[in-house]
Amino acid sequence: MHGTPMTDTLGKVVSEMGITKLGFESEHMTYDHLHEIGAALAGVELVPTKRAVESLRIAKSEDEVSLIAEACKLTDEAFEHILGFIKPGVTENEVANELLTFMIKVGMRPSFDFIVASGARGAMPHGVASDKVIAEGDLVTLDFGGFHRRYTSDMTRTVVVGKPSGEQRAVYDLVLEAQLAGVAAARAGMKCSDVDQVSRAIIQRAGHGDRFGHGLGHGVGLEIHEAPRLAQSESTVLEPGMVVSVEPGVYIPGWGGVRIEDLVVITDGDARVLTSTTKDLIQV
Repeated sequence: MHGTPMTDTLGKVVSEMGITKLGFESEHMTYDHLHEIGAALAGVELVPTKRAVESLRIAKSEDEVSLIAEACKLTDEAFEHILGFIKPGVTENEVANELLTFMIKVGMRPSFDFIVASGARGAMPHGVASDKVIAEGDLVTLDFGGFHRRYTSDMTRTVVVGKPSGEQRAVYDLVLEAQLAGVAAARAGMKCSDVDQVSRAIIQRAGHGDRFGHGLGHGVGLEIHEAPRLAQSESTVLEPGMVVSVEPGVYIPGWGGVRIEDLVVITDGDARVLTSTTKDLIQV
């Protein structure tokens, strides 16, 4: 009932069901909240659990995948819109705000602080938008996503303002090769760490291994970061229905960076890419 303390409702349900042992999510429960619940549930053993709910959500139903695909479609549209806005003289914050405005108009809400990292700031994998003015010749990395009907999208594209230099083209092509290989490797039965290694090995062979410092991807659904992770330390085996990002990057201090990201759903065969935007290097 609205207005009733959660502990009162929980106590009533526990009593009616005759529960004597109750699990709680240890990664999300504060000490004070646990103490409050313990005081309200005298005689009930509270048992810490880890990722019990996440394990139930790790594979998505067909309806859930459809909702994520809808969110991706709107995000593709937002990217198409922002291409006409990026130009020398605008700030990263102005780009992020324009993206946000467009997404709100189409019924979305942001699922994280948008990353708009231009020029040398592109070397920051998590470089949220700043007051930096975008200049001719800058690479601009845009990482953004939004909730639509409770499920979220997540995509990254890197564009160039003007004509790319030879080095910019080479780094972009390298990241694209690694990204395409990661998507191709994301199959049911593959360990997450093995998929990560497929993309990572390509970047390592090109001499940029120390400039790809994060995991290849992560699960997406009701939250922007869910299980499983595509990372060197992740032993989870991919199963049909899992939705993950594939987002390798190369980040060179003082120079800039490139990241390309799609969402894919794992199937019995090839992964199905939910992001439709081209991965050709776009000049704005």
